[in-house]
Amino acid sequence: MKQISLLDVSSYLPKNRIPVEYFTRYAESDEQAGSVMFKAPSYRHHIAPDETAADMAERAVAALVERHGSAAIRSVDAIVTNTMLLDVPIYGCGGELAHRVGANPEWVIDLHNATCVSFVYMLKVARQLLQAEQATSALVCNVANMGGQMFVQPQVRKLSQAAIPGDGAAVALLTASADSPILHVETLVNSDLAGHMKLGCTDGRKYWQPGTGELHFQFTDASVKEVLHHGNRVVPEVVRRACRRIGAHTTDIDVLVTNQPNRTFLSNWREELGLPPERHPDTFDDCGNMFGAGIPVTLDRAIQDGTIPGGSLLMLAGFAHTGDFAAAAAVRWRP
Repeated sequence: MKQISLLDVSSYLPKNRIPVEYFTRYAESDEQAGSVMFKAPSYRHHIAPDETAADMAERAVAALVERHGSAAIRSVDAIVTNTMLLDVPIYGCGGELAHRVGANPEWVIDLHNATCVSFVYMLKVARQLLQAEQATSALVCNVANMGGQMFVQPQVRKLSQAAIPGDGAAVALLTASADSPILHVETLVNSDLAGHMKLGCTDGRKYWQPGTGELHFQFTDASVKEVLHHGNRVVPEVVRRACRRIGAHTTDIDVLVTNQPNRTFLSNWREELGLPPERHPDTFDDCGNMFGAGIPVTLDRAIQDGTIPGGSLLMLAGFAHTGDFAAAAAVRWRP
């Protein structure tokens, strides 16, 4: 079976950097006030009013074009995307991204599940495509764009949840090579938890029906407890499974990059896996929870900071929703 590499990743953060004071001046006490899940980061970035998911994706891919040349991007055989808030409800930005970079891929997949760990899931999908087909390269793209759109609505921005999300985008280039091989991707599905994460409008309408109620996550004390319980459990579990598949121990991990939901999860995960903070890059306080973009944006920052030496065992991991999906990818970084 041919080797597939996570060759490179690049990211984009909107220029609009929002301090926590933007939310605290509007905040009202709600059911989740004081929860560790909603302790706000100092900053987050917000999408511009006229910016689209395709705009963000194109800006994220720009550094890949600079480093690898436009021909390498134009010739990709597959583009796989995940967008948190679709500009058009029935499709994502994959086709438009292909057009903007001048690509004509055989495969364009706008994937709409796995949210916060969709980057890892898309690595698995793209890796399978490249191994099974006569294909040599793929782009994997995450766009997080809810922070500056859904969470700044007049009523929603008063809630504890509003200060947590940030916006950003990242694109990874995969190639059929041994340059930075993906050793294994482990996925864990807890289908009994599927559908527990709820979105709703303040006036009770369905999101597509006319009305004035604002769309937001419907967290309750019970659902917050469920997220904390399962989130703390499933990420160490899926990382251990991935380590066993490659014959490693969790303490062999040189760098762990996870999604960035809150400080409590980040601390608990690395302690459970026996890893010090310096081996677990953290962008939460500067970028907030970027959902699916959290892993690749944090990975790009760690690469640019020199945090990931060549030959490192890199583990990318996280969970989605209330714990119904988790995934971990082991990568031998640029041996």
